[in-house]
Amino acid sequence: MTTLIIVLLVLWAVFAVVGFVVEGLLWLAFIGLILLAATAAWGWIKRRTNRS
Repeated sequence: MTTLIIVLLVLWAVFAVVGFVVEGLLWLAFIGLILLAATAAWGWIKRRTNRS
């Protein structure tokens, strides 16, 4: 599960960088940042619940 979360975080970060580099794909950067934050939050919550 942790591997999946790390892969998704890297993928969303790449999308965000590509979106900022290519001006026509600025929407991709925003979607990448939103998905990055959502995946990080989800992974953090899952990790906290597994420790309890």
